[in-house]
Amino acid sequence: MTSSDTVASRGVILQPVDTPKDFVTMVREIESLGFSNLWCTDSSLHARNVYSYLTLAATSTDSLLLGTAVTNPLTRHPAITASAAATIDEVSTGRMLLGIGVGDRPLLALGYKPSHLADLEATIDDMRRLWSGETVDRVARSYQLDGAHMRIPARPDIPIYISASGPKTFELAGRVADGVLVMVGLFDDAIEWAISCVRKGADEAGRDVPHIAVCAYGAINDDDPDSSMGPARNIASWFPQTAPYVCELAGLDPAIVDAVRANYTGGEFQEAERAASLLPDSFVRRVALSGGRAQATAQIQTALRAGADSVQVFPLGPNRMDTVRAFVDSWNAAVSVA
Repeated sequence: MTSSDTVASRGVILQPVDTPKDFVTMVREIESLGFSNLWCTDSSLHARNVYSYLTLAATSTDSLLLGTAVTNPLTRHPAITASAAATIDEVSTGRMLLGIGVGDRPLLALGYKPSHLADLEATIDDMRRLWSGETVDRVARSYQLDGAHMRIPARPDIPIYISASGPKTFELAGRVADGVLVMVGLFDDAIEWAISCVRKGADEAGRDVPHIAVCAYGAINDDDPDSSMGPARNIASWFPQTAPYVCELAGLDPAIVDAVRANYTGGEFQEAERAASLLPDSFVRRVALSGGRAQATAQIQTALRAGADSVQVFPLGPNRMDTVRAFVDSWNAAVSVA
């Protein structure tokens, strides 16, 4: 089973910040709007527990594929993550997707730095072996398995998506993942570069390119397009810290990159307002949803024409469901002329 068999064209990424009741209401509407995927972030102290909320989603929907966007090898032992994913897969009758990456700014509050790629690769291998019923021994940099095996049945081919913004992680995704969550913004040079890195890894491993899912952060507002710039600007400040090559491709002044890095040293992107204020509008519009439906339509078209298989909208700001609804219109307009 390939990732393209399990994931359709569009999805929604949510932070578990809403009350359980409000979250269930949102999830049911997302399914009714025809989205195929729902992803929830795993942000330690910055949101509610991702697996609790995926359980809510599993018991409140019938067709949505459900995933973490994303977890990491550090805040939970890989065996615990394997068990959690298998449990959500069982509760949802086979709808689990495991999104994982090396970790990001929220790790700093826990005393961690992002994981080494070698540990991420080992984690993926070990989880698949555990799901397949194997007994696993491993001594990695950040964890150990000693005769470990699962005592509950698990689907052995739960799809694994790697989130990536840098070349080595993209190559790893090409080598081992079922899909990749591409976090490089919404302009063609960056998306094409990311896919070329994924393709390089896949070619080296002699396998097909995994599913390419572009993440579209931001807000869509036709009535007041300028109001969408605030949420978009905050996520744009993430790129100088985590994806400097994307900044180079976008033509961002290196002095601005350095200034943003100096003013945004940790925490979620919502905590980066001071750093975000340093970014020019032109850069924000290249990396985030930051206008009305027409602009979002063009950005979706850019992603699909660059080679993406799907676009996953991550709504930001005070009116997130308005962005989700508007994204449907933009998506339909984009694919009608693709």
